[in-house]
Amino acid sequence: MQPISKPNGPGQGSAEPRLRSRTFTSMGTVVSLAIPAAPGTAPQAAVEELEAATAVVEQLFNRLDRTFSLYRPDSEAIAMARGELTLMNASADMRRLYVEAAEWRTLTEGAFTAERPDGVVDLAGIVKAHAIREAGTSLLALGLKDWCLNAGGDVLVDGSPTPGGTRPWLAGIVDPEDRTTLLTAFPLVGHSFGNRGKHALATSGTGERGHHIWSAGLPAARDEGFRQVSVAAADIITADVLATAIMAGGARTLELATSHWDVDVLAVKNDGGLLATQGFRNLAPRNS
Repeated sequence: MQPISKPNGPGQGSAEPRLRSRTFTSMGTVVSLAIPAAPGTAPQAAVEELEAATAVVEQLFNRLDRTFSLYRPDSEAIAMARGELTLMNASADMRRLYVEAAEWRTLTEGAFTAERPDGVVDLAGIVKAHAIREAGTSLLALGLKDWCLNAGGDVLVDGSPTPGGTRPWLAGIVDPEDRTTLLTAFPLVGHSFGNRGKHALATSGTGERGHHIWSAGLPAARDEGFRQVSVAAADIITADVLATAIMAGGARTLELATSHWDVDVLAVKNDGGLLATQGFRNLAPRNS
């Protein structure tokens, strides 16, 4: 999934703001930050603003990766996996995120879990969303009002691609059968539009790095269960956790999520069929 609000090329839409972006790699995925520059903004000032903001986000992602990654031999998480460090003696960041993940296990009736089947603490299902959430807080603290942050297809936005405007950001959802095409594009709005809007979208699928989805009832039959689940929500943690939980818990967790949270869900079944809540169904005529 990619934000599909595309940068303007030379000579295209001179009255439209230029959308600039920077990318870096962290947590085994590509992270991108896009910020529009309003007409009249000095080009060099816009570039410096974007590069400074990207540096802050990259530093935050890398710091969290050094703590929570089970792929880094020097991380705190791998020390816990090897039995060299207990959760009780882990850092405050590790303990706080574990508690948050444990609360989601209760809320999702066990579909989301903070441990692998072998008992090892594995916060991969929530740490990327946590990094996005923390990065969003940092961007707001920097005074940025219009931005789109995308980490491996999990997207959080604020403002609009048109500074001061009402145009939503559009987040495309990749077709798992053909990752060069999009199934649809979901509009995400900034917080200035109120708390009722969807500011975040996350997608979980069977092709994710590390396959951190531990089945809590994922059926083996091809015509059951889901191959990919996308969730739009007011915050990135809810979107990401519920996408993972629905992948693991199947139809039962999908029903739980849509009845207890203000979310929109697009689920691709193992047999290729689609299940969509009203928010995604409303997009069908627009995207056709």
